Amino acid sequence: MSDRINVLKTYKTYVGGKFPRSESGRYFKVFDANDNLLANACQCSRKDFRDAVTVARSAFGGWSNRSAYNRGQILYRIAEMLEGRKEQFIDELENAGQSTRKAEQEVKATIDRLIYYAGWSDKYQQIYSSVNPVASSHFNFSIPEPTGVVSILAPESPPLMGLISVMAPVIVGGNTCVILASEKNPLPAMSFAEVLQTSDVPGGVVNLLTGYKKELAPHMSSHMDINAVFNAYQDKELKQTIDENAALNIKRVIHKSELNWMSDEAETPYLIFDFQEIKTTWHPVGF
Repeated sequence: MSDRINVLKTYKTYVGGKFPRSESGRYFKVFDANDNLLANACQCSRKDFRDAVTVARSAFGGWSNRSAYNRGQILYRIAEMLEGRKEQFIDELENAGQSTRKAEQEVKATIDRLIYYAGWSDKYQQIYSSVNPVASSHFNFSIPEPTGVVSILAPESPPLMGLISVMAPVIVGGNTCVILASEKNPLPAMSFAEVLQTSDVPGGVVNLLTGYKKELAPHMSSHMDINAVFNAYQDKELKQTIDENAALNIKRVIHKSELNWMSDEAETPYLIFDFQEIKTTWHPVGF
């Protein structure tokens, strides 16, 4: 009797709280550290990205209007769900070539980072807002508000910690996002989509795509309904393309490709502030 052939999983995208396949029908192969075939992942197209942006835009109003405290509760709930599935993610990181010790460190640090940003959810406003002195008889307040829909090119490594480190500060500030996962090792990101789907995150707040950065980055930076681009991918040519495309409608662009995502330097409320707009309000004294 011949050996059984394993049925390989085809990882789908995560858009609007659901798991659709790529509209193009394309996929690419994902290999482990020893070049053994692990699974298939969707090779997303421009149409997939456009659909994800539409969903993210429709989710923005509801998400940004939630209380900061509630957004923090939801991030904490994601951490709780991830805690319960630690072994699965450790196994996936081991398949990517990490030692058991390093895989455990990454998963635990990822959970801690979610809790870190959950704690900032109702505090960053105090730091970045101000009461401004004015010469006239007015009160003048400046407060941070979310930028809108953010497209994110997640770092290649570490695949799980890198994803969370770019996602958490964006959504805790009230933005919605479309994320292109690690190209070489997208499986932890797509498994994390299952964590999102079973947590309290409303559909459309986080949308995850897989595919090739050189194919999708031009669309992620030129789409007219994207308000900001967060690039954590190290490629000089790609950075130039993003900057040129973003200039078409004055998108905010944040490049963080040099950060060590496992370090404390990558854990900062300034990453929340990067995707906030400052709104200033005048109010007459006595009214």
